[in-house]
Amino acid sequence: MRYIYCIVLSLLIFSATNAQQSGLKRPALVVGIVVDQMRWDYLYRYYDRYGEGGFKRLMNSGFNCEATSINYTPTFTAPGHTCVYTGSVPAIHGIAGNDWIENATGEAMYCTDDNMVQSVGGSVRAGKMSPRNMLTTTITDELRLATNMRSKVFGIALKDRGGILPAGHLANGAYWFDDSTGNFISSTYYSNTLPGWLVAFNNKRYADTLSAIEWNTLYPIATYTQSLADKNPYEGVLKGEKEPVFPHKAIDTRKGYGALRYTPGGNTITLKAAKACIKGEALGQGSSTDFLCVSLSSTDYAGHLFAPNAIEVEDMYLRLDNELASFFRYLDRHVGKGAYTVFLTADHGGAHNAQYMQDIKIPAGSTPEQAAITGLYDFVKNKFGKDSLIRDLSNYQVYLNEKQIEKAKIDKDALKHAIVEWYKKQEGVSFVIDMEDMDDAVVPEPIKTMVMNGYNRKRSGVIQIILNPAWYSGYGPSTGTTHGSWNPYDSHLPLLWYGWGIPKGKTNRTIYMTDIAATLSALLKIQMPNGCVGHVITEITD
Repeated sequence: MRYIYCIVLSLLIFSATNAQQSGLKRPALVVGIVVDQMRWDYLYRYYDRYGEGGFKRLMNSGFNCEATSINYTPTFTAPGHTCVYTGSVPAIHGIAGNDWIENATGEAMYCTDDNMVQSVGGSVRAGKMSPRNMLTTTITDELRLATNMRSKVFGIALKDRGGILPAGHLANGAYWFDDSTGNFISSTYYSNTLPGWLVAFNNKRYADTLSAIEWNTLYPIATYTQSLADKNPYEGVLKGEKEPVFPHKAIDTRKGYGALRYTPGGNTITLKAAKACIKGEALGQGSSTDFLCVSLSSTDYAGHLFAPNAIEVEDMYLRLDNELASFFRYLDRHVGKGAYTVFLTADHGGAHNAQYMQDIKIPAGSTPEQAAITGLYDFVKNKFGKDSLIRDLSNYQVYLNEKQIEKAKIDKDALKHAIVEWYKKQEGVSFVIDMEDMDDAVVPEPIKTMVMNGYNRKRSGVIQIILNPAWYSGYGPSTGTTHGSWNPYDSHLPLLWYGWGIPKGKTNRTIYMTDIAATLSALLKIQMPNGCVGHVITEITD
């Protein structure tokens, strides 16, 4: 009788558990894809040349948020990836740039620097990284918390920040590319050893294979009508080459593997690593939803070097489209079509080359960073009679040396006012804002709100410079380009959703980058990240 009672009790418990699980529907796997420096218009600029299985699969069979924008400035890689996954802004999540100055100490800080950890599987410096500088949780953290750590979370990218920040504080692992070895590596923040599947992946030496391939155009070069001619004057030159022309020669790996980042091979090896992670960690095969964060970095390197109108950039996206199609087929086979959810977005866009814009009679320009620094330093020294009152000029912000100002008994307000007035007289400057006195700043919306959202008082400069449209700092103006501004070319992003729980459709309603994490929270029925200021995209969830 006791035996029968135990069987009946076990069946009741099993039935209750199954009922509980069947009552809460979630995808087997969520895959977040961030295409670094992907301008929104690339979805349509190259649309006719895309195949049916990559970008078009998401656009035509999923949900397309056409009017998605970043709601803070400056718009750089680390804040962008962090915003996507936290639903927050630099003022709250603390990732104020790729690099910044800690105002309390004057220490220069890289976004994922962590001297408390050691490298695992790679060179010493490349591996001393973790998410500790990020002050909030991510959607991936919240998923781990919601499932009592049963969900598995991984991040993979060429850039350390592209793998680490999205995967969050509680990730099972984050992996990034080491230029010196051609391997994907990690840090002791996650584990003291690399997983067996990643060791096996690194041993296949894909970096060597891909570096040995000449980069030629996927299609006949005459068909690249969406780009300027090959060897146009606005392109930079790959290291080791004399001019920017196809075919680009194989990479000399005796000097490292860094050049691979600038070629389509960088995206190829990243998606190969993502596939290896899915198989090696059996993602999407357990009882709880897993999450894989993939950042594709080569698009950013190519954009910076060649500028948006180069054949290299067009070819990069056509090849990426094929790679994505292959990746989605892999998900269909290994996770199951309809069992996974994908979203694809960007961390920021990119400006047209300033010299190109000038040559076609559109107002544009660039401010050489070193010249701006020297000019400002000289002005301040001459006016106040002291050196070292300015600590740094970066992220379109001026960092002051608070200790030196106090020691020299300089009136800080007078110093700030002088700097603001000096910048107002500089060519290409629209607005100069004292961030400690925003109330008096005459700045139109949405710029004012974007500046406020991007200002972290402990990690941002105290004065924000807003340049004219089509102006930027640090590049050119003759070759290449950059990003970092509030303007639509930097802040208007693609946002595509596909798969489990996603209806077919599109919206042109204004949506912000901060809404991505909020929407994922609603889809997964979990708490929003603890700094989230976004709103649910109800067209997807209702």
